[in-house]
This record gives sequence, structure tokens and C-alpha cells, in this order.
Amino acid sequence: MNRLKLNFACWDYDRMRGLMDGRVQVDGAELNYLNLPVEETFFRMARYREFEVAEMSLSSYCISLSRPEKPFIAIPVYPSRFFRHSCIYVNSASGIKTPKDLIGKKIASPEYQMTAPVWIRGILSDHYGVPVDAQPYLFGGEEETGRIEKIKLELPPNIQVSPIGPHQTLSQMLYDGELDALYTARMPSSFLKGDGKVVRLFDDYEAVERNYYQQTGIFPIMHVVVIRRDVYEANRWIAQSLTKAFIEAKKIAYKDLDETAALKTMLPWLTAHVENAKKEFGQDWWSYGLEGNVNNLDTFTRYHFEQGLSSKKLEVKDLFAPESLEAFKI
Repeated sequence: MNRLKLNFACWDYDRMRGLMDGRVQVDGAELNYLNLPVEETFFRMARYREFEVAEMSLSSYCISLSRPEKPFIAIPVYPSRFFRHSCIYVNSASGIKTPKDLIGKKIASPEYQMTAPVWIRGILSDHYGVPVDAQPYLFGGEEETGRIEKIKLELPPNIQVSPIGPHQTLSQMLYDGELDALYTARMPSSFLKGDGKVVRLFDDYEAVERNYYQQTGIFPIMHVVVIRRDVYEANRWIAQSLTKAFIEAKKIAYKDLDETAALKTMLPWLTAHVENAKKEFGQDWWSYGLEGNVNNLDTFTRYHFEQGLSSKKLEVKDLFAPESLEAFKI
């Protein structure tokens, strides 16, 4: 029997390596793993729908659900999670010392609709009293000129978003004081200079993020895995087959992290990190599926709506292919 050929675009994650190297197979399908950086995958999938299956920004996926054709359907597999308090960078001369100092300042993100800034703006609003519409936002390339929003946005009047100049970059603007703050997923090169001109808002971000998790139980979901809807509708069985395979690949990653005969990762205290993660989050700290992630996803879809990116508050149960939410039991 011929297996369905699926091109899968995703980055090089430990939880995906079993699929990348062939140790894990997808029932009924042959997976061609395209190891691409996230920005390239997102751009090519959102703009041109080049792949049958792909990693996708949770925000971009939510926006796609408001389109008449709903071009993608997700499965509850989360390639990326990330606490984002560490991702608020400020110019040290801007006078920003606390979150409320951000109000009225000149703030930018590479794209307004990016998942990381959605989480950042939502957290700042919920936990620090910084309204989402307290100031306009800029967007553009962080390190290269000419970046645009990959998805056309229809925002309410209270949300003002505009591009930077064609020859400007956000990293340099922040360094030069043309921006006061930058909400971004990728650490800017101007911060990496290490000369103190660009700093984090939360210098003690690990303690702040740990406290956030203890308060909310949320380890923020950044990305999902989506199937192009035409492929899914013609082969609805692949939602369950893919979900099973991703779960098996993640088990391999967990097993590698538990290895103590020799460290597979270049972290001297990896064992301590793993033990601390289990103590803080439980055995399956990178959980897939809907159960256990409802609050996480419900919070994000609320932020998405409040920030003008969704025309209505999306229901969590409607995000995923129904076949991926249940499995047989013996």
C-alpha cells in the first residue's frame, strides 16, 4: 500500500528529532521533514501554503480561522513554549524601570500579530495594569530591513499599528533611542552588544516567570502544528496518525533528558534542571493535547480577541481537528 507523502516544515527541536531521523514513523504516511527556521516556515505557510503540514505561530493560526476558507486545521501539538517576561527589551535611557513606565512610550515588535508580543501585551495588561491600547505600535524587521506583517490585519480603531522606515531595523532603533521598548521573540543584536544601552525590563526574569507560573499555571504555548485543510479533508485519519507520532517523538526527548551515564546536552547541571522541571511542572512538563492546556489556550484566545486580532473570542475546543482530541482505550 502506498503511504501518503507529507512535507512537514518545522525547526530542529529535541522533541521532534525522532521524526526527523526516522526513528518514529507516521501511520500510513511518509514524512519529509524540512528543517527550516521558524520565520521561514511561518512566512511560506501563511503566504503560500507550501507544505502539507507545518509548525505555525499560534497567533497566525487563530487569525486564519477568521478567514472564510479557514485554510488550516491544527492538532494539539506544541513545538514551542516560552515564558516571555524575558523578551521585553528597553533602551536604558528611556526612563522605563517598571512595567507601568511603558505606558505612552514608543514600542515596537517585528509584527503586531506575532504570538510572543500577544502574550507580552496580555500579561502586561492582566498582571501589571498596562492597557493594550495605551500607545500606538511600530513593526518592522528586527535585524533586516523590509519586514512586513505576513498576514493582512483588520484592527479596531483603538489599536494603531504602523511600519518603521524602509531602511530602519528595530534592533538599531532601540539601540539609538528611536524606540523605547521592543517586544520580540528573538534576542536583538543590540542587547547582545552587552554595553548596557539595551537591557531587559525584567532583569530577574527567571524569578518573575517562575512566580507567574505559580500564580497562573501557564507555560505559554507559542506554536501549534497545522495541516493544510484540503489535505486534512481528503485524509482525515492523518490528524490522529500525526498526533500519535509527535507524542512518541516527545517520549524519546524525555528519555534523552533522563540519561545520566553521559550528558547528551551541553548543560553541566542538566540533571538538576530536569529534576527541577519535574518538581515544578510534573512529569510531562511539555504536555500535548487539550486536557491540561485549556486555561493556557483560553487565556491566549482572550488576549487575541482583546488585542483586535480575532473578530470574536475563539472557543478552545474549536481550534483542533476532532480526530486529534480522542484516542482508543483498551
